Amino acid sequence: MKTTFKFIVMIFLTTLLAGCWDITEPQRMYYINAVGVDYVNDEYEVYLQIINFADVAKSIQPRSNTEPAEIGHAKGKTIEEAIYKLYRSSDQQIFWGHMRYIIFSERAMENERFIPVIDTFIRFRDTRYQIWMYCTKESVNDVLLVSPILKNSLSSSKLSNPINPTEQETFIEPKNLREIVIGLNEPNHEVTVPYVSIKKDWQTVDEKVEETYFSGVGILSKDGVKGFLKDEAARGNQWMHNYTNRGEITFKLRTDGNEELTVSINKLQVEKIPIVNKEDVYFDVELKLHATVQGFKGKVSEKELKKQIIQEVKKEIRETYTEGLKLDVDIFRLSEVLYRDNVKAWRKIEKEGKIPLQENSIRKISIDVQQINPGRKTFSEIIKVKRQGSPE
Repeated sequence: MKTTFKFIVMIFLTTLLAGCWDITEPQRMYYINAVGVDYVNDEYEVYLQIINFADVAKSIQPRSNTEPAEIGHAKGKTIEEAIYKLYRSSDQQIFWGHMRYIIFSERAMENERFIPVIDTFIRFRDTRYQIWMYCTKESVNDVLLVSPILKNSLSSSKLSNPINPTEQETFIEPKNLREIVIGLNEPNHEVTVPYVSIKKDWQTVDEKVEETYFSGVGILSKDGVKGFLKDEAARGNQWMHNYTNRGEITFKLRTDGNEELTVSINKLQVEKIPIVNKEDVYFDVELKLHATVQGFKGKVSEKELKKQIIQEVKKEIRETYTEGLKLDVDIFRLSEVLYRDNVKAWRKIEKEGKIPLQENSIRKISIDVQQINPGRKTFSEIIKVKRQGSPE
């Protein structure tokens, strides 16, 4: 009898437990993958990229009869006003928990306009801190409409997941919102944001295909965008942080000035050492790296390769540093290095979180090429090429 009574009471109590009555079914929601922000005529222009998650669940490659994404567009005096206008035109509830990246136009990054946008997504409870951030001078809408190679799902694009392609080449270090906020709040109060352009480097049987391309970096401060370093001007940045997995340098062999050689650089370790001399501060840069040589012809020695690698890496670092100074940018965050190492010296000379830098502020660059790997073969050429004057 007691057992029966306890069972009845237990059944009754379970009816009081909270259920899932207030949960929206997954198929009745739209999922945000990316947000684009522009600023035109004193208004924010917001672009929401909604992707079809049915394709993501079924296969990496979407079905041909299904649109991979749609872009919503609205304007507002604030970012929130524009988003609420898009809510009115949406057929289903919009879910923000899968948002992967946000891309700003140059206009949206000027004059502190980006700050309330970042603040909105950092504070919103449904979004995560691991939201990648990019900038562009292209049309934001056009960038969001670019499909990945082989028309794969947009959730696997390089903008949605930049970590994967940087395993092969780390020309640009990806940055998420958390890192952007930390960088702007710490000396030198400037951060690099990956710069995205559109190129047609790929093609199908019928046509050339547009694809997003990491061209360089935009430099962002609390006052807005300070400028852009693109292509060759940005190359030295990859050698000045330990995030780099692999990069490349190409140069002419001194033994034969007509032959170009590409060398892969990996296992990079860099240290920036501040040297304080009264009111002056200099920096010594020490790099350790490994190199891999694969395709070449002619005779080449390990000693010669080391010399050329050191010379080329130094050159790229100096050129990027100089281009940064032209924009009044501490591109290698040397101010933060001094701040972490010797805050007393930093306080004496800093101005608005930055220390004054000149061409000679990087006093010395020391590079230790610890190993050169010739690939599967030795440093002798695989296919012997007959040269002028050589016997048959």
